[in-house]
Order: sequence, then C-alpha cells, then structure tokens
Amino acid sequence: WNRRRSGEFVVISTCDCRGGGHAMRCHGRALGAPRGVTGRAKRRGSAHVRAAAGTDAEAAKRAQEVERAMNEGFTPVEDVRMRTTFPLAAVIGQEAIKTALLLGAVDPTLGGVAISGRRGTAKSVMARGLHALLPPIEVVEGSYCNADPARPNEWETGLASLINYQDGSDVPTKVKPAPFVQIPLGVTEDRLVGTVDIEESMRQGKTVFQPGLLAEAHRGVLYIDEINLLDEGISNLLLSILADGINVVEREGLSITHPCKPLLIATYNPEEGGIREHLLDRIAVTLSADMAMSFDDRVSAVDIATSFQDFRATVLSEAEEATDSTKTQVVLAREWLKDVTIGDKQVQYLVDECMRGQVQGHRAELFATRVAMAHAALGGRDSVTPEDLKKAVELVILPRATQIDAPPPDQPPPPPPPPPQDDAEENEEEENEEEEEQEEEEETEEDKEDESEQIPEEFVFDSEGVVMDENLLYLAQMQQRNQGRSGRSKNLIFSDDRGRYIKPMLPKGKVTRLAVDATMRAAAPYQASRRARSTTERKVYVEKSDMRSKKLARKAGALVIFVVDASGSMALNRMQSAKGAALRLLTDSYQSRDQVCLIPFRGDKAEVLLPPSKSIAMAKNRLDRLPCGGGSPLAHGLSTAVRVGMNALSAGEVGRCMVVCLTDGRANVTLAKSNGDPDAIAPDAPKPTQEDIRDEILDISKKVGLAGLQLLVIDTENKFVSTGFAEEIAKAAGGKYYYLPNANDATIAAATSQAIAAAKAS
Repeated sequence: WNRRRSGEFVVISTCDCRGGGHAMRCHGRALGAPRGVTGRAKRRGSAHVRAAAGTDAEAAKRAQEVERAMNEGFTPVEDVRMRTTFPLAAVIGQEAIKTALLLGAVDPTLGGVAISGRRGTAKSVMARGLHALLPPIEVVEGSYCNADPARPNEWETGLASLINYQDGSDVPTKVKPAPFVQIPLGVTEDRLVGTVDIEESMRQGKTVFQPGLLAEAHRGVLYIDEINLLDEGISNLLLSILADGINVVEREGLSITHPCKPLLIATYNPEEGGIREHLLDRIAVTLSADMAMSFDDRVSAVDIATSFQDFRATVLSEAEEATDSTKTQVVLAREWLKDVTIGDKQVQYLVDECMRGQVQGHRAELFATRVAMAHAALGGRDSVTPEDLKKAVELVILPRATQIDAPPPDQPPPPPPPPPQDDAEENEEEENEEEEEQEEEEETEEDKEDESEQIPEEFVFDSEGVVMDENLLYLAQMQQRNQGRSGRSKNLIFSDDRGRYIKPMLPKGKVTRLAVDATMRAAAPYQASRRARSTTERKVYVEKSDMRSKKLARKAGALVIFVVDASGSMALNRMQSAKGAALRLLTDSYQSRDQVCLIPFRGDKAEVLLPPSKSIAMAKNRLDRLPCGGGSPLAHGLSTAVRVGMNALSAGEVGRCMVVCLTDGRANVTLAKSNGDPDAIAPDAPKPTQEDIRDEILDISKKVGLAGLQLLVIDTENKFVSTGFAEEIAKAAGGKYYYLPNANDATIAAATSQAIAAAKAS
C-alpha cells in the first residue's frame, strides 16, 4: 500500500523475504520513494508497520493514521499469507486430495477433509494452499465471528442490539479475506471455545466474552496439523461443535451462542500414532498422500520446490493464471451449488454402494450426497451426473469400506444353453412380448434421462463387496493402510495434585492447586462493586466463591502382576525359563515406566514378594532368591493378584492392569486352606477333591475379568501329562493363552510382551 500526501511517502509492507533489504529497496524505488526514505517491515506472526518520513515524530504520526485507517475497514487486497504460501496449482500429483479440497472450498459445510501421510508428502502445503483460492467474505461490522449479513438468524448473541438492527434495516458491512485459523496441539478449552475477558470485565464491571479460535474461523478454514496428537477431550468437543454448526458457551456467568461453520482441514502422520475411528467417521473425506509417484513427477516436484525457495515471485507469477482461474471457478460453483439437484435414484445408488462396501453408520451416505452435489457445481452443472456419483464413491465411501477384496481372475463365460424345442406359435408370442418389454424399457430410460436420474452403469462394489476397478482398489488399500492403528488414545489419570493442567473446575473441599486464571475470570465482573463497599484498598478482590481448582491429567502407566508358580510341579517344568522370562519382562516394563508386581505361590499360600514398584534392582534381587517346592495354591495366587490390581486401579496410580500367570495348571491347595480357615486346616479336615479345586479356580478366574484385569496364562506343562486346565483358566477370565512347554526365557518374554502391547493398544 502506498499513499502520497503533502510530499510525504509511506510504505507499509508485510514482506518476509530472506534478506529482504534488496527487495524492499526495489519496491520503495519502484513506488517513487526517495533514497534513504524506504520503510521496511516484516511479518512475524503479526503485521509490523514502519513509516518512513522526515522526522521520527512525523513517522509516528503517520503510522497512527494508517493503523486508524486499517481499523476503520482499510484492508489489504491480498493477504500476505496468500502471497507467501506455495500455490495449490503448482503441487505435483495428489489429484484426489486437490479435488477434495476444492470441493470443500465450494461447500464449506461439506464435513471436512483429513489428509494422512508420512513426512514430506505436502500435506500442510496443500492445506495452506487452499486458502489462496477462497474468495473474500462480507461480514457484519462489529461482529467477532464474521457474521453473514444475509443470515441475521445466525448472528451471535447481542450483535443485533449492538448495531440497532431491525427487520428490513440496513446492516453495516465490510469485506475481509476469508480467515485461516490453525489449532495448536496444546490448545485449551478456554482458547478454543472462548472465555471471560478479564481486563474488560474488570473495567466495565460486568462479564465480557472473549471469543475463541472457533469464532475467528467461522466462514473460513480451520486447520489442525497432527490431529492424531490432539487431546482426546478437545478433539471430541471440536468435532461436536462443527457438526452442530453453533458454539454454545455456558460458563462463569456467560450465556453466549455464535455460529461456527468453517471448513475443517486436518492432517496427520500415521507413523506418529493412529487416529480413532470415531474421529475419522465424523470427517467427510479422508485421503492418503502416500500414493506412488512416477519418476518424472518426483523430479518435477523437486524442481518446483527448489524454485519456490529461491525464486518465490517467479513461481507465484507462473501459477497466478491457474490460481485466478480456479478462484473464479470456486466463486461460480458456490452460486451454482444453490441450484444443484440430485434425484432419488441417485441417492439410492449411493446407499447401495455403502451397503455393498459394508460401511458402518449412515454418515457416509450423507457426506457422499453433498460431495456429489459439490462436484456437479464445480463442473458447472445444475444436476448430478454419473461422474459426480463415482467421484463421491471414490472420496467418501471407498475409504470407509470394510470389505475390500481384489476382483477374481477373468474367466470365459459359460456356453449358452441350447434353445428349447417349442412350437412356432409360442416362439412368436414370446418374441412379441420381448419387443413390448424392450419398448417399455426404452421409454422408462428416456423418462429417467428427462428426470436427470442418471446413475453409473456399473457399481464400484459388486454384490460381495469386491472392488472391481484395479485403480480404485489400489487407492482404497493405500488409504486404509495409512490411516494407522485406530483405537482408544493413551489413557490418562485425572487428579488435583499431579499432572498437566487441562481445565479449571469447582473445588470439592480444600483447594490444593489454585487455578489462578479461572479464579480471576470469576472475580473480574465484581471488582467495581467490591471495591465500592470495601474498607481496605486492594488491587484485586477475590472471595471464596471465586476459587477454582485445577484439573490435572497425567499419562497412565500399566501394572504388570507376575503370578509365578513356584511349586514342586512347576520346578520340574522349566522354572529357570520362567524366571528368565520374568526378568526380561521386568526390564521392559521398567523402560516403559510401568509398574511391576511379583506374587509367587508355593506351599500353602501366595505372598506379595514385590509390591507394585518401578525398582528393577529390587525386583531382580527378589526374583533371583525365589524358592521352589511345596504345594500349588493357584487359587490364592490369583485372588491375591485380583486384590492388588483392584487396589492399584482404585488408587488412580495406573490406568490398566495385566496379570501374567506362569503355571502348569496343577493346583492342589484350596483357597480356604490358604486363608487359614480352621475347618480347612484341622487335622481331621476332609481332603478336597480335584473337581472342587477346579471349580474354585475357575470362579476366581471369572472374577479377574469382571474386575477389569487382563489375564495372560503361559502354560509350561508337558504335553504328555497335560490336563489342559491352564487353557480353561484363560477362557474363564476372557484372557489369552500360550502353550510354551519347551520354550526358553526369550520366547516366553516375547509372547508376554506381545500380549501386553496388544492390551495397551486395545
């Protein structure tokens, strides 16, 4: 921008070129600035303005005038981020992702686009490049969430009274670039949805709302990089608000609602952790950027990326024509989208494809319908065509399909059966009927074409869910392969004494960790009234009702309880291997910051040799001294493990607990005898039968599963004398069973580690 007034020249620049002195001097002289009076400014997160004038006072005055003009609605024609972002039109390959992004630009309420891919696959480049293609938006002046002047029923709370709006009255508006808001990984709920403005609340003496990132992103782009690493609670809240299209804030004396309909673009790297299926299901299009590229395309990608780093202006100018053309196409498509229609037969086709692909839920049909309509509008059509339906299946339904198989090899069709030997009259009647049916079918097809009910001739999925097109099959396999392992995110332990501060809460009893920010927000609106009635002078007046405590969260470790059979029967079946495996597992558990517990059982009862601990040295010392011989009180060992595990879970020290039982299943001591029951230890006590001991152990095993503990049974019994009871124990508890009679310590440790890893990922 430049202005000439009274011989003065002002340059306001947001250039961030490296070593931008040369560029700025060139810009200044090209605009007619005298030597030595060129202003330079670089944008580092916020616009930084410098004015060049005769004196420092005049420069400061002119800078204030320019800033005032900007606040009054003087906005740049081209946002600086758009001029420094790699253009989407210059990206080599990735046609499916670029199409999905353009469809999102046409219909921001599409449902969002998620891009998965490993490092260096242009995920963020494409997401940011879309911003330059979005047209500017007209907003109500004074709105903090970019309210649409044409939709007063969606305005935020209090905007109508702020501008004195009545039905039919004029609305003050201004035009601004479409916003681009990025959600940081460490974002808090307050920053996301909005909170109390402490400074304004203290100044005005009432609660004042401070908008969050969702308000800023309305009618623009909401970008989340590494969404798989975003906090689980934040991601659930975010997608819930985007699905509703409105943000409702009810907290700390506030009752605010404002629209929230941005285009969601999310990227993630599956190697850094999977993304939950619940989140993927709520995003319309999920594609992979790891598609194979040809040799020529990879060379072209290197050339264009190098040129953009060294000669950014040249690359932007070369892609300017394509960018302007696409921008115009998006603007026209938004208008055409209002008139696009889709027929009932076409919707039925999309539903049929979902059923053939065994897609779960109904969001796929809804998203596919909007994608088909947006694709038709992007092509300048007022009705959906078979091409649009196929694109919707490719972008929405195919990545969600649970049944993806390769087509069978081509086989020659069977020979036609011989014609029946019928009378000539019957043949003539059948031929006449066939001609009439053909005429009716032709008329029906003409009616369908007139009604614009065109559907593809073939389904993408056959009746058994097999993808018939080899290219689409490869695309679907790559997309599902790069989605990463889905499931629950890492468990967290919530407390009020240790961990990371995630949100404030009303205290329950004594406040151990004071949330200063939330306490100040609660007290801010009452400062004026409290200061008026107070007899002492303070800077801030805080009462007990304003107190808020911190809700903290930390990563939940796992407790691994080793229940080791140290009886005489076990000593005959590779006890040394069991000890070695336990030592290996203890080392691995220590390295993963989990806790370990050791419970050997021998003689008449089990004992907690090592309480839940992280000390590997103590565990090694006690396990090396583990004695052998005596009876096999398996029931008491399992019951002791259940008690220790439940105590650890209830105390909030661990998030999950696994019991690893190393036994041969030959129990011969009842639980009553282990607990010291007088009737069981009396000299004349009846000897329990083997059937009673089995039933007792199976009953305890069921309680292991009901208590939320995971059981892994490693059977080291000799197969020739095997009873198979160890496997029954695992089935009763709903756990896993490994039969490793002759395995060494490394094999046993590997099997156990695999089961523990699977339990943590589930």
